[in-house]
Amino acid sequence: MDNRDFKDRYVNPYTDFGFKKLFGSEINKDLLISFINSLLKGREEIKDLTYLNTEHLGTREMERKAVFDVYCENEKGEKILVEMQRGEQQFFKDRSLYYATFPIREQGQKGEWNYRLKSVYVIGILNFTFDQRDDQYFHHEVQLMDKRTKEVFYDKLTFIYLEMPKFNKQEEELNGMFEKWLFVLRNLSRLMERPRALQERIFTKLFEAAEIAQFTQQEFQAYEESLKIYRDWKNTIDTAEQKGHSKGLVEGRAEEKTEIAYKMKRDGMPAEMILKYTGLSKEEIEKL
Repeated sequence: MDNRDFKDRYVNPYTDFGFKKLFGSEINKDLLISFINSLLKGREEIKDLTYLNTEHLGTREMERKAVFDVYCENEKGEKILVEMQRGEQQFFKDRSLYYATFPIREQGQKGEWNYRLKSVYVIGILNFTFDQRDDQYFHHEVQLMDKRTKEVFYDKLTFIYLEMPKFNKQEEELNGMFEKWLFVLRNLSRLMERPRALQERIFTKLFEAAEIAQFTQQEFQAYEESLKIYRDWKNTIDTAEQKGHSKGLVEGRAEEKTEIAYKMKRDGMPAEMILKYTGLSKEEIEKL
């Protein structure tokens, strides 16, 4: 008798198990191919991928906490590293650059070699925002550039970052495969049925692979453990952010009171009046 409790219909792709189930297994690699091709928008037409060893990237979920890696190679020998990051790290850009060195150095050859390299792509699916200047700009593509000419200096190393919280399109607004894939990644675990806008065959396979009710008992247990780790980690991050927000509000109010008191004192208002309306102490007012 199967007594598993399915609260959600589809797997959460932000969990280690969910991400690997959908994008990190040989049987589902056509999902990864479709996603990457949609991301590159026809610039590269990947027909096949080979999964490579991620051991040097760190594969234990408890150690990596926020990052899940898929490392692969296309039929041209180009290297592609896909990361799902569920929370911001202090030096996440440095980390991307550091991991890009592995697929670069692995191309080195013994003996005579002319240093010709295959392209390397680092794709970061980010469950946080790092660019606060523009709420609409979520698809970042970074290459080495000549600062004066604004021309690409080296086109074989590309970093692509997707700030998922900024993608808020609804089903009826989706345009093209790229936006459909982003919609799936952002909303999959909240869906109870397949959206009508996602009728392509590749999404038929995705929703079949993502349906929790079809998991074996072993898969279900692995997913539950992965989901627990994800929820514990997210709760830790949310708590830290809330404390930081509360502290910021308190500090902001204190600065606002000081600024008001300064203006009142500058305009010649008596200290007793300033104290009454700002709540600052007599000593604090005298220091202004």
